[in-house]
Amino acid sequence: MQNMEPGIRPSMRAWLYTSANGGLENSLELSETAACPPKDLLKGQILVEVLSMSLNPVDYKIPEMGPLSKALISTPASPGLDYTGRVLATDSTNDRLSIGQHVFGRIAGPTRFGTLGQIVQAPQSGCVPLPAGVDPDQAAAVGTAGLTAYQCIVPNLSPGGVVEGAGSGKRVFINGGSGGTGTWGIQIAKVLGAHVTTSCSGANAALCKELGADEVIDYKSTDVAQALAEKGMVFDLVVDNVGTPEDLYKASEAFLRPEGKFVQVGATPSMASVKSMATRALLPSFMGGGKRKFQFVSMSNDYEQFAQMGRWLSEGKIKAVIDEVFDFEDAPRAIEKLKSGRARGNIVVHVTPEKKGKGVA
Repeated sequence: MQNMEPGIRPSMRAWLYTSANGGLENSLELSETAACPPKDLLKGQILVEVLSMSLNPVDYKIPEMGPLSKALISTPASPGLDYTGRVLATDSTNDRLSIGQHVFGRIAGPTRFGTLGQIVQAPQSGCVPLPAGVDPDQAAAVGTAGLTAYQCIVPNLSPGGVVEGAGSGKRVFINGGSGGTGTWGIQIAKVLGAHVTTSCSGANAALCKELGADEVIDYKSTDVAQALAEKGMVFDLVVDNVGTPEDLYKASEAFLRPEGKFVQVGATPSMASVKSMATRALLPSFMGGGKRKFQFVSMSNDYEQFAQMGRWLSEGKIKAVIDEVFDFEDAPRAIEKLKSGRARGNIVVHVTPEKKGKGVA
């Protein structure tokens, strides 16, 4: 048994691809009559009408993986993980959300029915109420980037649970502060009271300062590892959102405290970087591994963490940095912008028109 809004349409508008060999932005086709996800929900699933969605690199990287992509996702498929939306149906075990309620979150992973389609199935673990007064576009940008930043920083600065100020006296370096994960990371670390140093281009330094960064290193004009080493062994946590320079983890012995941790989020796709990452994670230091704790973060949905991000948004303690908002018809251009690497923060696409500002407490 499940609760369902009456009259749910049998088809939807969705951007679909069957192959992304020529680049996802060149492979999408807009369907006015795409199949909707099944209305028979599994335990713990919610059916959501998507209002806004936010793009992430994984949205194009997996479709562009060729035969492996075909093995992972049946096509035609819609890309997209993050969303703000409205609940259309819930399974009978749901006791948190109601039909018509505005929500935000993230689907479990790349699937045939992504958030560049108007209706998705979402897990309850990644679907929380949209707080009153929070702009849906702001919440749509939390999803993958926001929760990745949360899981990199909060457990390491406030391991006993979220305690604002728990990071007081701690020093954090965030490699790549102007991207989607970096902009969230700076703000979360500051909410917890940490001193934040970050890297970005000189053009984005003012943005990172506005978000709360105490020090900014221009990676285009400065050797990042050397600049950090000159500060001494002072950092308690390093979060690498970029993966370059590839020797940053090895160099961290000069600026990361012995009890500190190096957290890897992003990496270049070269075989050299993959080999280097495996060496860091698996080998002891005397066999070429690093001398500092190393963690590769693979983000997973967490209801309470999403809810905490929603509270911080509502309280004005954090905000999404949105580079540009695209209409649904312009989704391929949005993906092109994301792939350019020039986006500051997040890119949002409006999926289903609806009046904004209808958050539900």
